[in-house]
Amino acid sequence: MTVQSGKDLLIKIDFDGNGDFRTLAGLRATRIGFNAETVDVTSLDSAGGWRELLSGAGVRSASLTGAGVFRDDSTDLRAKDMFFGSQVTVYQVVIPDFGIVQGEFQITALEYSGNYDGEATYEMSLASAGALSFTAI
Repeated sequence: MTVQSGKDLLIKIDFDGNGDFRTLAGLRATRIGFNAETVDVTSLDSAGGWRELLSGAGVRSASLTGAGVFRDDSTDLRAKDMFFGSQVTVYQVVIPDFGIVQGEFQITALEYSGNYDGEATYEMSLASAGALSFTAI
């Protein structure tokens, strides 16, 4: 596998609910993280006092974050509407030369900022809201 360009890690929103995925405008930095909570089943009978975990149990989740330049694009408006409506919609995350993660997410934070001598920027955080799928590239 060759080194990948960070600009190719894309967050896309299902723009119209019909599978028309569009890249969120203006993002400069994107991140996806996966989490799997554990279920500890350690007892006095655990061999050598080592912790034991219950296989296949626990809650799995994913989080997305993005930060970039506010472009006042149609995808910005769609994301704003999704946030203020507390709505869940389908997103795709394109991980270059690896695959596409797709599933429902909810925007949990949306921040806008700007300095008098610079561009307007925004940051957003999303939390998974259901099962995710992975398609290898």
